[in-house]
Amino acid sequence: MGQVLTRSPPNHPPQVVLVGLDSSGKSTLLTRLLTGELMETSPTVGFNVGTLDLDKKVSLTLWDVGGQRNMRTNWRYYLDQCKALVFVVDSSDRERMPEAQKALKKLLSEESLRGVPLMVLANKKDLNKTLTIREVSRCLQLDSYQDRRWEIQSCSGRQGLGLQQAFLSVAKLIKKS
Repeated sequence: MGQVLTRSPPNHPPQVVLVGLDSSGKSTLLTRLLTGELMETSPTVGFNVGTLDLDKKVSLTLWDVGGQRNMRTNWRYYLDQCKALVFVVDSSDRERMPEAQKALKKLLSEESLRGVPLMVLANKKDLNKTLTIREVSRCLQLDSYQDRRWEIQSCSGRQGLGLQQAFLSVAKLIKKS
């Protein structure tokens, strides 16, 4: 009847999945990356997808998946072709860091993510009293992930700060894995 493809076609940009708790800023940073504009977003139900051209040779297909509690069980359905995982946290929301840590830990236990590199984006650095990347790293217990390449960077989806550099790093992580 039909055929299921298990590998990306040749010359198809690698798929990168953006996840994180609701209101962490995933859709804002995706929109900023793809359009260069700041647009008002609403909570993502399902997903947003777009292709980011980093330069003439490097493109990434970015999947922004909704982060509401009831959507998190669906994250695993977006992981089959995932070449890098980007976990976005609101670095100004100290109270939700334990929830983010649990969500990340559960997600990284998925078999389909074995060996897939991780980029943590500490978003909303433009706000006052945000956690440093060292504090975010400690809250998420990133040092416990010895079995994969990971990086953490601060950024601001609203202002576009750090986004280009972060996704250039994602492309390098993919290349190294």
